[in-house]
Amino acid sequence: MKTIISWVLQIVAAVIMLQTLYFKFSGAEESIYIFSAIGMEPWGRYLTGVMELIAGVLLLTRKWNFLGAILGMGLMSGALFFHLTSLGVEVQGDDGYLFVLALVVLVSTVGVLTINIGKAKAFLGSLSS
Repeated sequence: MKTIISWVLQIVAAVIMLQTLYFKFSGAEESIYIFSAIGMEPWGRYLTGVMELIAGVLLLTRKWNFLGAILGMGLMSGALFFHLTSLGVEVQGDDGYLFVLALVVLVSTVGVLTINIGKAKAFLGSLSS
């Protein structure tokens, strides 16, 4: 059952992060607005897109899903931070849609890491050897 729950959470988080890549890499008006508002346009938009691509791909693997979860948690913590400090929950009349997506990804990645904590510990243990 844990495996099924983990895969559902992995797919949810990966799909959300991967579907936003088009908007970041194509220079969609809303993405440019967001990254301009936080003083990170264009480099932050591209860097975030690359990191979300890596996190999404890692989440779709069995071996490295915990690394995708850790990266996704960091990215979404940053997104939520900027929503709560600079952007606001609602961005350009989206009724909080982007905020909710970031929250869903954060909760999903926390769940993935929790379920796969053994893999993360083993990986960290192998680094210290």
